[in-house]
Amino acid sequence: MNAAKRREIFLRLQAANPHPTTELEHKSAFELLVAVILSAQATDKSVNIATRELFPVANTPAKILALGEDGLREYVQRIGLYQTKSKHIIQMCRILLEQHGGEVPQTREALEALPGVGRKTANVILNTAFGQPTIAVDTHIFRISNRIGLAPGKDVMEVEKKLMKFVPKEFMQDAHHWLILHGRYVCVARKPKCGECCIRDLCEFKEKVF
Repeated sequence: MNAAKRREIFLRLQAANPHPTTELEHKSAFELLVAVILSAQATDKSVNIATRELFPVANTPAKILALGEDGLREYVQRIGLYQTKSKHIIQMCRILLEQHGGEVPQTREALEALPGVGRKTANVILNTAFGQPTIAVDTHIFRISNRIGLAPGKDVMEVEKKLMKFVPKEFMQDAHHWLILHGRYVCVARKPKCGECCIRDLCEFKEKVF
């Protein structure tokens, strides 16, 4: 795919959704961090249901730590892998208080040192909470990057590197959200909604469905 086509793809995605953002509900970097940890192998909808009850009660590292692991599990038990996630969040809160003054760090290295935080989660926090030009490659972004020919790669790291290289700089801040939302609602896994797609004439997928 050439540069002109990539640019036109993002121009159209921008026109369709000028101010994209995450669907995880949050009011602070810390709330977003907790929500993203909970969202691994779970839907944003299920996470939002849980955090709507959790955050009014505990939305800081100190308050969640005060709940304890058992108390936290009561709020998140309907989310997949909730036991492991609860353990990680409690450990993460302790580290934030002991090493970062209770604040979410703004560097990749410090974020990835937190329990339950990998590269993808760190990228989400750096981009959404702190405005850094990163792209978190989830299953949606990996799928459509390969499917439409935007940034094909054999693994998420290769796709991320290609996107960071190929996405025009003026779209870098929002590219992550546009691609996730496009993959979640239009370029879906089993039967892509090509007839509704605003970039179908630019897409290089050979098996379009109309």
